[in-house]
Amino acid sequence: MMTYMTIIHWLVLFFFIALFILLVIISRKESRPNVFWSMVFASFLVTSTGAFFSMFVIDKYTKKAKLLSIENHRILRTEEIVFQGEIANIGRFEIGRCKLSIKMINNPMESGRLNGSNIYKPSGFDFFKPKKKEKPNTVERIFVVAKYLKPGQIQPFTVRMHYPPYFSKTRLIYHLYCH
Repeated sequence: MMTYMTIIHWLVLFFFIALFILLVIISRKESRPNVFWSMVFASFLVTSTGAFFSMFVIDKYTKKAKLLSIENHRILRTEEIVFQGEIANIGRFEIGRCKLSIKMINNPMESGRLNGSNIYKPSGFDFFKPKKKEKPNTVERIFVVAKYLKPGQIQPFTVRMHYPPYFSKTRLIYHLYCH
């Protein structure tokens, strides 16, 4: 099952191949071989770059999904946070894979641990100091939440990730990437 290439992808790919062939035919009129091969190489670079970037643009406008709902709850026993939700394909083409990026940001202002070292970390003589274990204030994980979504299909998902015990008043940011 090949879901990455839609009919629009194939049409654009054939357009750039035809454009390359046309440019090669036009450059055959050049009598000097060095100039001919440089024109062929330049044509190849231009058409392949155009085809490459147009695939990303087409993906953005043909593979559309929406995060319908997402809820979370913590499991204190295992220090995890569980996210449950639904994802819907709102486009007209099948989506091969959807990835959900979840970013947890600890709020140091609310926890009373904001000091100058959280904002500015000098690095000049830190090479000579022994390293102390730092606790990150940001945790980001990427999960595959859906595969092979048909147009209009809604699919539930559940993902788990480690929740650092020192986090308080956590801010959650979600990003959905589909292709």
